[in-house]
Amino acid sequence: MSINYENLAADGLEQIGATTSRGQLDQIAQQAAAAGWSYSHFLGRLLEPELAARRQRVIDTCLHFSGLPWMKRISDFDFSFQPSIDRTLIEELATGRFMSEGRNVVFQGPPGVGKTHLAIALGLVCSDLGHRLLFLTALDLVRRMKLAFAQNRMPHYMKMLTTPKLLIVDEVGYLGLDTQQASLLFQVICVRYEKQYSTIITSNKAFAEWGQVFAGDPIMASAALDRLLHRATVINIKGDSYRMREKRHAGLFPGAIALDPHPKGATPTIKTKSARR
Repeated sequence: MSINYENLAADGLEQIGATTSRGQLDQIAQQAAAAGWSYSHFLGRLLEPELAARRQRVIDTCLHFSGLPWMKRISDFDFSFQPSIDRTLIEELATGRFMSEGRNVVFQGPPGVGKTHLAIALGLVCSDLGHRLLFLTALDLVRRMKLAFAQNRMPHYMKMLTTPKLLIVDEVGYLGLDTQQASLLFQVICVRYEKQYSTIITSNKAFAEWGQVFAGDPIMASAALDRLLHRATVINIKGDSYRMREKRHAGLFPGAIALDPHPKGATPTIKTKSARR
């Protein structure tokens, strides 16, 4: 009789798609018998690897369709190099609560200060929570929207932009938008605002300059900012570029100072490179 129920359990797990639990059934059953587990203990232990595997599949699917250019976590960020950033605030954002509250995040600052790194790190938080996200540069977003408009597929593309729990629009303001592109970006901001879905923006432009971003239309820029900033956390990063720092450390600039890569506890070794004439 026991063998019949063991076979039934194995077949049942297969039928409901619990393949991970099916693969560990015999091993966990033996552990339960040897340790005298309760029925609920055995069931919980059997379901644990199955739930973990399903959760990982959800995360993998979210990442596969996310468009993230690379994987960088909050733990990879060098806060000591950017002291203007409130680390406590970043760690609060990394809890993911801003998404459940429908709040936006805007990272401002010059190129190379870590805006995209932090945006991607928050995107990984979103995927870890099992939520869909989409990462696009501002120019790529409007180019795709323009193509969708030309192909009469705008409703489909707008749905793709407004359905994810989190939309990351990178490099807003690096290149100017024409009137149609600015209008399409404004539509995305409006729809996501109404749905209370979070958007992360990275930009090198101060808000006073966003009229340039929206094709020189200050009214459209003001309306977009009104929606973005109504429920938003704004982080203005003031500091040097990471990429420039790495080049200076390597002494790649003519006349630059090559810094000792191990400055802690020792006097930096300084080598002055002369420019080639």
